[in-house]
Amino acid sequence: MKRTLSPGWLLFILTGLNLFNYLDRYVLSAVAIPLQKELGISDGQVGRIVTTFMLGYFLTSPLFGYLGDRSSRKWLIAGGIFVWSLGTVLTGFAGTFAMLLAFRVLVGVGEASYATISPSLISDSYSTERRNNALTIFYAAIPVGAALGNILGGQIAAASSWRHAFIWAGAPGLVLALVLLPFAEPKRGAQDAVQPDAHAAKPKFADVFGLLRLPNYLLVILGYTAYTFALGAFALWGPAFLTRVHRVPVEDAAKFFGGVLVVAGLLGTLLGGLIATAWQKRTPAGYALMLGLSVFVAVPVAALAFLLNERTPAMICLAAAMFFLFLATGPVNTLILETVPVNLRASAMALSIFTIHLFGDMWSPELVGRLSDLLRDKFAAGSATLTPEALKLASEAHGLKRAVLLLPVALAVAAVFWLLLAARMGRRVVRS
Repeated sequence: MKRTLSPGWLLFILTGLNLFNYLDRYVLSAVAIPLQKELGISDGQVGRIVTTFMLGYFLTSPLFGYLGDRSSRKWLIAGGIFVWSLGTVLTGFAGTFAMLLAFRVLVGVGEASYATISPSLISDSYSTERRNNALTIFYAAIPVGAALGNILGGQIAAASSWRHAFIWAGAPGLVLALVLLPFAEPKRGAQDAVQPDAHAAKPKFADVFGLLRLPNYLLVILGYTAYTFALGAFALWGPAFLTRVHRVPVEDAAKFFGGVLVVAGLLGTLLGGLIATAWQKRTPAGYALMLGLSVFVAVPVAALAFLLNERTPAMICLAAAMFFLFLATGPVNTLILETVPVNLRASAMALSIFTIHLFGDMWSPELVGRLSDLLRDKFAAGSATLTPEALKLASEAHGLKRAVLLLPVALAVAAVFWLLLAARMGRRVVRS
């Protein structure tokens, strides 16, 4: 009989694997400019690389969610790790833009399996009182992994090439895919105060679509969609924004974002989780209040970061905005799991992934890129007095600086939905 991992060890392993998950994903933002130059592609086409990744990611997530509520989760996780790692390695060997797009779809498929199913394992290992803190630790790997992707990607690209950055980022996962296979899984719903038959009940397709009729779950997802729209575009274009607008070298821009992700991201994620857990003990609206208020504060800070002309104040505001946004990381995923029945948690996570990426960051990086191209060309047409080189630099900076102003607007929409959720949950407490 296979031994079940202790909750602590399971959380440790899944968090470590999640770190590699986001490391592989965020290498692209660090090497976007050298990749763009070698393949001769536009800003819009760089955004399309993220769009194609998202196609593989969100289109397959409902399938993995359905399977995750009905079959062995550790095998689905292992397969996902292997597939995303293989796709990352193959990206480094892409000879054409079309090949690169195909390999990024493969990465998306692998990450969909892991991201959909892993949180349900953690949820089944921790009680309600400890679950948010556990999930917060799991999702703290996002800023660390993203930071390592930016830092290592930028360093390897500078020392060798953007191709080697993808190869070295993906290689470890080909071995790490096996780590969970020797152990047994926790039972579904084992830590929840529900009837035993609810643990074993296998959901039907109708049950999955019925999740959208749950008002609290729906408000979580609507806010998360707008939030993801902003973060997806910012993750790709943030380093390029510093390079074009403030003349920060590519390698230094990658280091800055890597450092900020480690410090602001890690501290923001952990602090947000701890505060939200304490707040939730006082009111059932605690998690939702953390979501709405943190993003509400981030809106003007992010707008200032894009509008300021001085480099240092702009970089400070970028770091502050990232800190406030990461405060929401743990509570939003806890709410996704706790606003649905225990036998639908993998499906709820899958439906969340499907929705936030279909309407969020599947197309926001490309939209910002194409808007940047449009504004660049419009600026260039009206500035014929500049030298060709100066015109190129000025028009690229002008286009991207204005295109990214779309992102604080999206964050404001997210704040509205999450504050509505907090008000709804607060009213329910008063009435009861």
